[in-house]
Amino acid sequence: MAGENLFQDLKDVLQEFKDFLDQNVPTIKPAIQALAGLIPQVTELLDKLVDLMGKLKTEINKLDVNAIPGLDKASEFTDKVKGFLTAAKNLLPDEASTIDDVLGVADIVTGLPSLDDVKGEILALIDAITAHLNSLKPA
Repeated sequence: MAGENLFQDLKDVLQEFKDFLDQNVPTIKPAIQALAGLIPQVTELLDKLVDLMGKLKTEINKLDVNAIPGLDKASEFTDKVKGFLTAAKNLLPDEASTIDDVLGVADIVTGLPSLDDVKGEILALIDAITAHLNSLKPA
């Protein structure tokens, strides 16, 4: 998700996953039920996905960008940092891992000003996906 806007990218991926589940849960459910009888870890997979969705929702809920003064300038700063780091990565190949870590944080900060635009949609998608995942669990 190293796109121009991390939160829009997240929303798009969640929307795609939800759309897939909307269309395919009736087909997937019997297969999951049968697989769970053969491979009990399938239920664990669903439980872990639901748990991760809950953690993602909690983290998104914690982000209140309205309380951050100067966020637009901080976002501009991290956007400039991203350009510099991307260029420096080729010159500092031994630092690629560190640069990737910093780029990950920069992506988050750069996308924060737009979070309010998509926050509600992201939370609704997480809820819908979680409901689908729970519906797939064996009874």
